[in-house]
This record gives sequence, structure tokens and C-alpha cells, in this order.
Amino acid sequence: MSDESNCIFCKIVDGEIPSAKVYEDEDVYAFLDLSQVTKGHTLIIPKVHQKDIFNLNPDVAAKLFRRVPLVAAAIGKAFHPAGLNVLNNNGTLAGQSVFHYHIHLIPRYDEKDTFTFSFKSHAEDYSNEQRSAIAQAIAENIKGE
Repeated sequence: MSDESNCIFCKIVDGEIPSAKVYEDEDVYAFLDLSQVTKGHTLIIPKVHQKDIFNLNPDVAAKLFRRVPLVAAAIGKAFHPAGLNVLNNNGTLAGQSVFHYHIHLIPRYDEKDTFTFSFKSHAEDYSNEQRSAIAQAIAENIKGE
């Protein structure tokens, strides 16, 4: 079976599985995450199946990302959060559990939110030369459009 035939998000888009729809157009579907990490936690997905950021078609990405501020602003007007996390997990190690590309919009209300997200700085682990070599390795692998 293909990824699409087993994909819960494709089934949501097709209406086979119910969802709390927030927004829909010809390319994008947004709905409440069942977990509701915080009130208004919303997922935005392309209607066409795309596995992750590594496989995301640039045209699909452009259509999807164009809707992110629209939905985020609506969350802001509806619930007046103090902030909002825009989050995307790619691959199992990064926490991706549904392998249909999606963006989480997680409203933040106060320090008591159950959602925790933090970075540990490793700035002192790298010299300027090492950072330059890392940047160069990435830059060399960027393909022009």
C-alpha cells in the first residue's frame, strides 16, 4: 500500500476521518490537533501527500506557507495568546509521528503551559572556523531553482 492510502491526514482531507476544520482551500487544510497541547493548537497540511521537509515540493511549500500567517492571525484574534510556536518535526528522531508534512501552530498563554520547548546552546563547542566549515558544507549542497 502507498503512504497516501494509510495516511491519517490524507483520510482527514478526503473526509474519511472527521476533524475540527479551521480552514480549507484548494491546496491547504487546517484543523485542530486532537492533543490540544494548548487551546487552539492547530495543524496546517498540504492536501497533496508530502512526507516531510526533505521531500516537500517547493510549489506545495509556497502554497502552504502562504496560509500560515493567515491561520496564526486567526488564532491570535480568537484567543489572544501571549505568543505562538510554529513547529515542524521531520523524521522519527525529531518527533514526527504522522508522515504527511504538517506545521503545528501552538498558542502560548503563560509560563504554566504544558508545552515545553527549549534549545540548549552549544555555541562554545564550535570555533568560528568550524561554524564556517558547517555553513560551507550546507551551502555547497543547495541546488538553485
